[in-house]
Amino acid sequence: MAPLVIDVSSSDDPRDVVHRAVQALVEGKLVAFPTETVYVAAAAGLNANAVDRLVALRGRQLEGPATLVIRGTEEALDYAPQLPSLGLRLARRCWPGPITLEVEDAQPDSVVQRLPANVRQVVAPKKNIRLRVPAHELITGVSRLIAGPLVVLGARRNDQGNALSGSDVVQQLGSDVDVILDDGKCKFGQQSSIVRVADNSLQLVRPGVVSETHLKRLASFMVVLVCTGNTCRSPMAEVMLKKRLADKLGCPIDQLEDRGFLVMSAGLSAAPGGRSAAEAQSVMRERGLDLSMHESQPLGERIIRFADVIITMTRAHRDAIVSQIPEAAPRTFVLSRNRGDVSDPIGGPIEQYRRCAEQIDAYLESWADEIAEAATGDKHS
Repeated sequence: MAPLVIDVSSSDDPRDVVHRAVQALVEGKLVAFPTETVYVAAAAGLNANAVDRLVALRGRQLEGPATLVIRGTEEALDYAPQLPSLGLRLARRCWPGPITLEVEDAQPDSVVQRLPANVRQVVAPKKNIRLRVPAHELITGVSRLIAGPLVVLGARRNDQGNALSGSDVVQQLGSDVDVILDDGKCKFGQQSSIVRVADNSLQLVRPGVVSETHLKRLASFMVVLVCTGNTCRSPMAEVMLKKRLADKLGCPIDQLEDRGFLVMSAGLSAAPGGRSAAEAQSVMRERGLDLSMHESQPLGERIIRFADVIITMTRAHRDAIVSQIPEAAPRTFVLSRNRGDVSDPIGGPIEQYRRCAEQIDAYLESWADEIAEAATGDKHS
């Protein structure tokens, strides 16, 4: 019997497509989904027979673990309770998106252990598991509604190329899948990058959309200093923290990124592209630091989501961030550790800027120790 091909673009309501896919999966059918990378064939992870059918598409010869599509970063810890902080960092910055994380050890308390025995053999053949949150509303919508994970493989035969459209899936798999959600050509047209994370390191297992160079940047430990306008306090804090970290690592400031550190600043009410205050530049020059190329930027949701540590000049700054994005609370701190606020020197004489810089630098001493230890030691975020 030919597969049911659903033209997503002609559907009046995408939610109807999602519900039809969920129903098919619950009934043990195989569904081919578009993603931003390639089309994948999926089975409900709690259905042993459906997963057997999925593996048969590849002649039971898999190159590695089948991938588990999950709902998001928080759920990753259910499947990999010992997921290293480096893995959490990549998940937070890359999902939804074209990166598959491979974790070396599926722990005994992982929910993988609750899957049927034959499914465990497919998704964790050597206790390695692969997790992904694709950036396509159809498959993510289904994953939110169905019980358990989706088990997915590329919608292709082993000896054929990736399926980049619904018609490719029809040609390659035909009636071996039951439903094909045809949403035209995939955005990227190549596979997701598979990244193995273990301890403090990452390894690119399979090249894909995201390059190894970009992965290393995404894996950097990111610190954001925050004030109001991003022209006085936070820019001074940024360059002084960079100096302290560089001194600890024994490298020039411009090599911090190569050592896995990203230090930046932003403002809650900053206008993009503004210069730092002339007094702030002058005070930093006295310390051998350069603020002449600084450009202010607003603290957007993307920066908050990416940051490992957010350090604010005042308690009010922290409260504003946490009220906007509550999940950032465990990563957001007041510079003084609530011993007081760092007052804005804007409009004051240069001596006021000097006192402000001295106050900030004194608070930064302990932060530099902790950040260096976290980023170079256990990689906690």
